[in-house]
Amino acid sequence: MPGSAPNPPYRWLAQYYDQLFTFHLPWFEQARQTVLGRILPGVASACDLACGTGTTALQLARRGIRMWGVDLSPMMCRLAREKARRQRLPLRVIRSDMRDLRLPEPVDLILCEFDALNHLTRKADLARVARAVARALRPGGHFYFDVNNRLAFQVVWPGAWFNERPRVALVMHGRYDRERERGVSDVEWFVREGKLWRRHHERIEQVAWTAAEIRQALRAAGFDRVTAYDATRFFVGDPKIRPGCRTFYLAHKST
Repeated sequence: MPGSAPNPPYRWLAQYYDQLFTFHLPWFEQARQTVLGRILPGVASACDLACGTGTTALQLARRGIRMWGVDLSPMMCRLAREKARRQRLPLRVIRSDMRDLRLPEPVDLILCEFDALNHLTRKADLARVARAVARALRPGGHFYFDVNNRLAFQVVWPGAWFNERPRVALVMHGRYDRERERGVSDVEWFVREGKLWRRHHERIEQVAWTAAEIRQALRAAGFDRVTAYDATRFFVGDPKIRPGCRTFYLAHKST
């Protein structure tokens, strides 16, 4: 995950991500298939930015795309490498802050899914990421990403959410900090150690941008076409997502 304090690389979120946060994958796969369906056949190389445990990167590697995965979390990078070895798929994982993205060679496509951009420490960091992504893309390449909008912090985040799996459970308490304009979620982890459960705490914070701010940052970085897709067309069956909560973007780098 990107960013520094107050959002350090997530130890517990990384370690148990694949156990606790897989329910949303079909929705994101539907979005990717719809938005990138015509593009992927022409993609020879790509980078999954904030790749997490490597799920998306390995799906694309399975298609024969030469893949890089970039994440700030040491644990996420380790898990992505281990998953690639188990699946015997080529995936080069780089530990890096997305704001300082550097790849060994330009790629055709950069993805940044699962609202990873919202984890940036400051709103102003979006322009820095857009410039870094543009530098890493070939002329004519694409940047595909999704973001939570402010409405999501107001209507989706507030309240409590509980999930439990063998040897681990979590409770998330979310809220919208109006004064700081941030979504905040305090996560209490309970990890079983023998007959006892040890409690850990993490805080997740997200920032949001208006559509105009996102388009301005992309165009300033050299993207000439930006298309937006509301998430409700992909998140069928999710009762919390309403129009305006989450948006998927596809940006084309000028040639």
